[in-house]
Amino acid sequence: MSLEESFQSVRNHSLYLCSHLITEDYSLQASEEVSPPKWHLAHTTWFFEQFILVPNDPEYVVKHPQFNFLFNSYYNSLGARTARNQRGLMSRPSVDEVKLYRAYVDEAMLRLIQKNIPAIQELVILGINHEQQHQELLITDLKFSLWHNPLNPVVMDISEYRAEQESNWVSVEAGVYEIGYEGNDFCYDNELNVHKVYINDFSISSALVTNGEYAEFIQAGGYEDPKYWHDEGWSWVKELEVKAPLYWEEQNGDWYYYTLNGLKAIDKNASVAHVNFYEASAFAAWKGLRLPTEFEWEVAQNLFEWGKRWEWTNSAYLPYPGFTVAAGAIGEYNGKFMVNQMVLRGASVATSEGHSRPTYRNFFHPQYRWQFMGIRLAKSL
Repeated sequence: MSLEESFQSVRNHSLYLCSHLITEDYSLQASEEVSPPKWHLAHTTWFFEQFILVPNDPEYVVKHPQFNFLFNSYYNSLGARTARNQRGLMSRPSVDEVKLYRAYVDEAMLRLIQKNIPAIQELVILGINHEQQHQELLITDLKFSLWHNPLNPVVMDISEYRAEQESNWVSVEAGVYEIGYEGNDFCYDNELNVHKVYINDFSISSALVTNGEYAEFIQAGGYEDPKYWHDEGWSWVKELEVKAPLYWEEQNGDWYYYTLNGLKAIDKNASVAHVNFYEASAFAAWKGLRLPTEFEWEVAQNLFEWGKRWEWTNSAYLPYPGFTVAAGAIGEYNGKFMVNQMVLRGASVATSEGHSRPTYRNFFHPQYRWQFMGIRLAKSL
């Protein structure tokens, strides 16, 4: 697929994800951590405009200068911006105006791409991958906001819960392994540089933890016993009175969860989702096991199937040896977040096609769980 075709495909997919939304859905924002669909559509457009068109196309005219304030996310070097918790307050521009904005920028981008300027190709690829990240966020943010509606709205079916295979233990021998991305295709700077890591003997589960297994943890009083929890995790449980994964609710003794395809009875054979690092760690401790490190996960990933859930690891999000922050606003993409966050590996049912690889490092604060986050267990030998 050419760069032009890839650009068009990704841009069209964002609009497709919104094809079953009504106008009122586009502005939903149920918490500061999530953003409205309209904002995602506009922000990804703003990214192409500000990082590619404005610096590289002298003929390009910014049609809406105010949009730089409205749709900047966290790029401090690009000026002031709307407070994150106020993105849902913007009734204007309208959904139709945002779509026209997308079309305006797309037309200019296609003209620029067709000029085959080598200097912009890497930036276009970055913009495509950035939009794919926001496609997943659009799905998960929308799910969180719609969950607050007692009508349990149905907007899409992405087969959120799929049955797990039978679990086996896969052993990996101790040794020195190379970690990080090596190749000529796209990767994020946080996957670089390739470096050596020593790993002790360990085993890792070939399957993810299922809803049925997690329900046993709940039934056994897992949320009521502090011995399984990190201190911060236990404080989180007590403060918010957490009893189960996000979206789970108990009705007449049975568990259900909200999905973007409506309220469903839990599938005990499907992999659990929407658990945070605290919950994943507590479940592992209850089983007498642990979470893998991100390095163990990368070394073993070709020995099991992955891609249904972002999988928590027991690794803090830190730079690899030799990591350097890129100059300018692009340098704000990853480096400044390397504190107080944990690494997740893999991909999820909401991840866009072509946006996953074994070295991909996702990262979130340990209390968050609105992404499709799951659990794979490991043990030392």
